[in-house]
This record gives sequence, C-alpha cells and structure tokens, in this order.
Amino acid sequence: MSRALHPPPADVALISLPTPFRIGRVNAYLLDGDPLTLIDPGPHMGGTLSVLEAGMVAAGHRLEEVELILLTHQHHDHVGQAERVREISGAEIGAVSPLADYLRDFERSIDLDDRYAVATMLRHGVEPQVAESLRELSGAFHRFVRSAHVERRFPQGQRIRAGGRSLTVLLRPGHSPTDTLFFDESDGTLIVGDHLLETVSSNPVAHFWSDGSEPEAAALSPERRRPLAEYLDSLRQTSELDVSIVLPGHGEPFVDHRALIEQRERMHARRARKILASIEARMTAADLGRVLWGGVPVTEVYLVLSEVLGHMDLLEAEGLVREVDEDGLVRFERA
Repeated sequence: MSRALHPPPADVALISLPTPFRIGRVNAYLLDGDPLTLIDPGPHMGGTLSVLEAGMVAAGHRLEEVELILLTHQHHDHVGQAERVREISGAEIGAVSPLADYLRDFERSIDLDDRYAVATMLRHGVEPQVAESLRELSGAFHRFVRSAHVERRFPQGQRIRAGGRSLTVLLRPGHSPTDTLFFDESDGTLIVGDHLLETVSSNPVAHFWSDGSEPEAAALSPERRRPLAEYLDSLRQTSELDVSIVLPGHGEPFVDHRALIEQRERMHARRARKILASIEARMTAADLGRVLWGGVPVTEVYLVLSEVLGHMDLLEAEGLVREVDEDGLVRFERA
C-alpha cells in the first residue's frame, strides 16, 4: 500500500537538491510572494547550484530574483550555499542570532565543534585513533560550507514577512543548537528543517555550544549541553502548535505532527530502557554503543555516542544511573 503524499501549499515550491552526505537529498523551499524567499539553499557544491537554478526556473523564477534567504540550522547540507546564493541574487540572509554567529566565521565555528567532538569521544571511551580519524573526516566535508553574512537576525518569536506570508520564528534546539522553525499560523504551514522528519528519527547530535569556555573544558563540564533532553522538550513545544502540514528538510511533506511526535517520544523511552538493561557493572558510553549497535563504521561512531549519551542523560535525570569520573574517563553504572 503506497503512502499518501501531501503536496506543499500552492505558493510553495519544493526543490530537491543533491548532497554528498549519507542522508541523501535535501529540500529547499521557494515561497512565491513578496519578498521572494528561499529556505535552505543546500550545500556548497557545483551540482547543487545547477539543480537549484533549474528548480527555480521550473517554479517560474530565476535565482537572481531571490530577495530573502532563510536558514533552519547549522548543518552543511542546509546552509552551505547561502553565501553563494546571496552573491548571485543580492538577497538578504536571515537566521536566528546563534546561527548568524556560527556562520560569520564558519571555519572557526566548525573547528570548535570538531575539538568538542574529539574531547567528548575521548572522555567517553572512544579510542584516540578513531576520534582523530573522525576529525579528519569532518575536515574533508568543510568545503561544502562557506561563511555567510547574515544581515537579518531574528529573536525567538519574531514575526517576519517572507514569500507573501507572515512567519513566526521558533527556536527549537535539539538536533542542533540552532534548529529553527518557521510557522505560518494563518494556514498551519510549518517549515522545520531537520527538527522533525517522517521517515527517520532526527539524531540529537552532541555539538559544541559556547558558554565562554573552550571546547575541551565544555566537554568536561557537568553543565555540558544535553541535546536529547533539549530535543524532547522542543518536540513537546512543537506538538502544541496547530499545524496543517509539515515541510521537512528531507523527505516528503506530511501531516499529523502530534502523532509522529508521540511516536518519537515512545521510541526514545524504549531505547533508554534498552540501554539501561545493557549496563553491566561500570561501562563507558562507547562500550554501550558497541553492545547495542555492534561494530558500526567509523563515520557513525560519533552519532552512536551522541545517541547513548542523550539517553544516559534521561536515565540520570530519573535517578536510574550515575556517572563515575575515573581520571577523566566517564563510566556509567546503575544507581
């Protein structure tokens, strides 16, 4: 039985763009109104630009006509090409302030993020050579993003005029610290980036989030960011919105966001209990990842570690586990 498709509103064109990443194609959205608005122009690579240009023509416009570029979050496949589109069109780029800061000097921002990832991996039991290999792999993908000048910075809750619509800007951290939704209350259209995807669960990645400290110190701090707890809180806020259709960053538009959010919440609760049942004596997060997922490819190690740490945060908040610091290496045990 085929899944029912839900096309975007008539004034919104979905342009599917190629990426070099495992997730596959990414969705850009063109809002056909004043100002002509493009959301998430994809990664910085030649093939993506040509497909975007063709998609614009199919929607009755040229890339040079874009007046406003909106960005949903910091990941390469969504924001990498924003500055190139700005140069071609003269459009303004708009984003929440944390994302504007991140993109102002992308190389510095991603270096801080990579350092935080390495420090987190070492602290939670990943072998040093694996951590270094992942840092090198991340470096190979840096070319798919350019720093971008964001002229318009949006605070949480601001209403903006984009593509003939009045959109409310909603910061919903979790999948990344800068996850942003754009919501049109008049017809219930919700543009979500990777905050909520129908076909895959958005991974709450352990990104660096600056509090004035260096990444290595932030990874050691008991006040480190807890992305899965953030993400679940963000989902609960999203479930309160009266949404008619969700326009995601990957896959087809869909409806009934509340049912999908409930499904995600149940999934994470089940996974937390599965991880709890796997704890034998004291184990690192890397140990638990290997028990649960086996020998994953090097490219997946940090995602698995982020997944385990996120669920350990939930279990620790319930008083079911505690972490023990043994000379800089963290192990978990049942409480």
